[in-house]
Amino acid sequence: MQCRRRLAPLLRAPPPRTLLSRLLSSSYSSPPSSGSGDGTESSSGVAVKQVTRGNLAEALEELRARVRDAAFVGLDLEMSGVTSAPWRDTFELDRADVRYLKLRDSAQRFAALQLGVCPFRWDPAKSAFVAHPHNFFIFPRKELPYDSSSHEFLCQTSSIDFLAKYQFDFNTCFHEGISYLSRAQEEEALQKFNALHHDATSLSPNTSEEVEDVPLKSTADLLFTERMKIRFSEWHDSISSNSKLDNNLLGSNKFSTDQFQTVFFKMRPAIMLNGFTSHQLKLIQQVLRKNFRDLMYVCTFGEDDTLEKRVVYADNSDDSMLLMKDVQEDLLRSRKARVESAIGVRHVIDLLASERKLIVGHSCFLDIAQVYSKFIGPLPSSMKEFAMGINKIFPRIVDTRHLMSANDAVQYLMRQKSKSLSSAFSFLCPAFHSTAAESSTRAPVRIEVEADETTLSCFASGAKHEAGYDAFMTGSVFAQLCAHLNINFEHLTPKENLARNNKLQKYINHISPSFNSGTVLDLSTGTERPDTGYKSRYPAAVYDNIVLIWGFQSELRANDIKDSICKVFGPASITTIFSIDRTAVLVQFSKRESVNDFLDLKATLEGTDSAISVLHPLSTILQGGKTRAAKYDTYRDICSSSASKYFFVDQAEAVCPASNTEPKCENLDDGDVLGLNESVLDETANAPAQQGEGTKNNSKNQDNSDISCQDILDVLQDGKTLFSKRIRRT
Repeated sequence: MQCRRRLAPLLRAPPPRTLLSRLLSSSYSSPPSSGSGDGTESSSGVAVKQVTRGNLAEALEELRARVRDAAFVGLDLEMSGVTSAPWRDTFELDRADVRYLKLRDSAQRFAALQLGVCPFRWDPAKSAFVAHPHNFFIFPRKELPYDSSSHEFLCQTSSIDFLAKYQFDFNTCFHEGISYLSRAQEEEALQKFNALHHDATSLSPNTSEEVEDVPLKSTADLLFTERMKIRFSEWHDSISSNSKLDNNLLGSNKFSTDQFQTVFFKMRPAIMLNGFTSHQLKLIQQVLRKNFRDLMYVCTFGEDDTLEKRVVYADNSDDSMLLMKDVQEDLLRSRKARVESAIGVRHVIDLLASERKLIVGHSCFLDIAQVYSKFIGPLPSSMKEFAMGINKIFPRIVDTRHLMSANDAVQYLMRQKSKSLSSAFSFLCPAFHSTAAESSTRAPVRIEVEADETTLSCFASGAKHEAGYDAFMTGSVFAQLCAHLNINFEHLTPKENLARNNKLQKYINHISPSFNSGTVLDLSTGTERPDTGYKSRYPAAVYDNIVLIWGFQSELRANDIKDSICKVFGPASITTIFSIDRTAVLVQFSKRESVNDFLDLKATLEGTDSAISVLHPLSTILQGGKTRAAKYDTYRDICSSSASKYFFVDQAEAVCPASNTEPKCENLDDGDVLGLNESVLDETANAPAQQGEGTKNNSKNQDNSDISCQDILDVLQDGKTLFSKRIRRT
């Protein structure tokens, strides 16, 4: 009889005897403290079940019952990285589609190394939640012989260093981590097996006339076929002339050699073929087809994924058909078993999806994007498609970070508090945190952790930034936030759907796409709305007013670029300038028409070989001749590319040819575009234009020797009004 014991939340994985003695004194409210030794906050550990490929089957069976009885399930992932380059971070000026493209890139490039799942069951007798934290180690190894997946992923050094700091067990992950197939990969694998094994592993009667003969081009082929014919004839005659067969006859030295091993296959005499080339095997099949109607070539897969080739004796045509049917059924079962085994940790996701429980995460957009990418299939191209797709799999998701800012009471509670998971856990669940100096005034919801006495060796003391423990922290924070929303758990039953609680329902399926998005995504509709509690650092983004600039001199800073543009367009022409990295900026103009004005002016200056182009204020940005600019949609296109460059300028050059991004100003005179003409120059400098006979009247051919540099700069600054008028008139 299996015995259940309660684990106190303070355990640090002591030896079993000490552990069991502590089980008797479980208490939520008075855990002993333990220092971290490094000056950082430390949390009292809880027993987290560690799941590897060695105990996956057992853990799944136990988890199935836990999830079925759970009121909700905490979920968390640990990954090998977050961003492949600094410019792939999500920025406040990122439009929703750009933000999604960056998050999709992260989910596709980086590996999920741990999956944390923690069911929470309400126990009315104890007036407490009973939690069962599980930590699944993940490693995407190749499990199928014909799996064409690359199984490559990026590692972000800062993320790996962070995990190492918190004692992440990389050895267990890489050696014992559980592999997986997504739903899309599973379907593809079954299709490949069916196609690849149709000929190679199915039994073809030797009387088939559809198989073309192998031409015997050499003496070696002729001698080989004759030798095989003689060998099989002797074996066939021996089998057919003996009514009683035993292992002694089949194993006699006369028929058994290194290449011909006599065996039984499905209660029939057979020869195992070893050490033959693929060409020789084709010749053997041809010999059998032409000379032996009751000897059949059978190819199957062994336990170690190797092909096993046999020649099997069948009594008659009916027996041949029966043998064929048996082999095909075995192959079908084998394919399904192999694919089922390769599904691995995805069984956990399928379990959560089938039970349709309330899933709780913290800042979980990237987590659920990882779940979709690794266990469902390729991420859709748009945010809306992704939201609708994940909603079909997990119809009820709560983001505790969003929950902290969605309700006035909780907002007041969390005022001036960090919304990080560890900080919220320390504040809302002080009994689990040894150094918590301050806690919420409301009596916390009691939470206990439970484990099997018979499998204590699978448990370890959890700590933050381990997926299983973080899933536990997430669920614990959610329980406390529910209490602050005046949700009463006293009459909650396992069959009752917590997601239908009126006080909670309006927060379900509303998540924050990123910490700085300033929006809330509704997963049920795929639409975003402004987050009323978010305070933006920048003016509201107007994407039609934004220009992307990249490739300028490395010493330039955002303020230098802003000053140069404002000298031409006016001090109030720019509302926001944002550095993507040191090679690119986003500039938001106050007026939409300034975008085209700037792009046209840039193109003209770069095409003008005169003093004006050198002394123009924009020359600071254009210096070096590699500066490029485009509208916001080009920024989106660059972010959507699968190319992976560290600096944005390199990414942009890899994605966008110059001809596709540089707007050209056609049919405009250089002086008109610059807002300059002879009258303006005459009024400011009194320098007559000297024109050569037969040449055009432009600045390139004028003698400006009497014009000072300061005069030209003054003209350039004062010419903005004329420039704008000329652009609109053309």
